[in-house]
Amino acid sequence: MRDKVPGMEYVFCDTEKELPETYEYLARLEGILGKTIVTLKDGRGFDHWLEIFRGYLPSSRMRWCTRHLKLHPFERYVGDSAVTSYVGIRADEDREGYISTKPNIKALFPFKEDGLGYPDIVRILEESGIGMPQYRTWRSRSGCFFCFFQQKIEWVGLLEHHPHLFELASQYEKYDESSGRRFTWCDNESLEELSRPERVATIKTEHARRMERNLVAHITLAEILEDDSWERPCLVCTL
Repeated sequence: MRDKVPGMEYVFCDTEKELPETYEYLARLEGILGKTIVTLKDGRGFDHWLEIFRGYLPSSRMRWCTRHLKLHPFERYVGDSAVTSYVGIRADEDREGYISTKPNIKALFPFKEDGLGYPDIVRILEESGIGMPQYRTWRSRSGCFFCFFQQKIEWVGLLEHHPHLFELASQYEKYDESSGRRFTWCDNESLEELSRPERVATIKTEHARRMERNLVAHITLAEILEDDSWERPCLVCTL
């Protein structure tokens, strides 16, 4: 799109809770684009909104993080100007992603229009010299380091690659003694439970078995890494 759209503008909605690999990739991307990527921030941050929502961690049922930390900053930045938002959904993906309800924001899907699938995107990145983000060796997408959409194996990846961030994510989990409710990132276990050596070993074994079954079924590695059939994240959290 850099070479197809004169005056293309690039923005990044920063939750300030991103992976280090994401910030490193953005810096490299600026070099490839030859243009500054404008960073948009909410101005108050995740912890402020967590307090507003009384400690209720964001989840698939209540994605307040996306709304307040990404969508609202983007729409405030755009204002009432007529703009075209290029949405990076591939032709081989079955989802819509975020499309603003503001009438001045028009969404286009260049990858879908050109019939570009996952192998094509990898080729474009490799040929440009930037390659794939480093987090792709253990995680299927960008987003906050404590994103609730992570698979269990990705939480293990966070534990092994960024133990300090895993610990910070654990500190957000709470137990309400009065009601007996647990506020955890995963529905059925806390990060403290997930991080136990025996549990980590089980998660790795189950993941290896699933990968083996998928490979036998001729499913691509890309589809394995993006195995989130239980629910898909919104596009603004994906890089």
